Amino acid sequence: MSTPDLPLRMKQLKLHGMASQWPELLAKAQLHAMAPEHWMVELLQAESAERHVRAQANQMKAARFPVHRDLLGFEFSGCPVDRALVERLHEGHFIQTAENVVLVGGPGTGKTHLATAIGIQTVRQHRLRVRFFSTIELVNALEKEQAQGKAGQIALRLAHADLVIP
Repeated sequence: MSTPDLPLRMKQLKLHGMASQWPELLAKAQLHAMAPEHWMVELLQAESAERHVRAQANQMKAARFPVHRDLLGFEFSGCPVDRALVERLHEGHFIQTAENVVLVGGPGTGKTHLATAIGIQTVRQHRLRVRFFSTIELVNALEKEQAQGKAGQIALRLAHADLVIP
């Protein structure tokens, strides 16, 4: 197998991180002698990083967040939200201890913003599975499921999530 064929073969084997790193690694090797172990370490690191990025992107897509939100974009001043509590929730310890969190407030108080920020952090930092629903979306899906005589299927799917945000 010739050198130009290697990236194509890597892609066929679904080693996209290695394939994307190959040209840079080849250029490096032409400037400096590299031991085979060094080649392998660099290729494996590239593959690992690529898979992490892809897995995180897939988890973010599966979560179905309405928009991207984080705590930096939330205006704590002038609202009765306990910032220290929100920051503790943002760390995600309540998930490991299987505690429920309920955000209560009127329209426009930031409940969705905070819930989304916590969910996004959960995917990024802890690599956990999250599923976001608007309350209306969840109620409609449950009613539709009931009407079709398939009650319980949504619950079964949600049982595989680490965090459900309705």
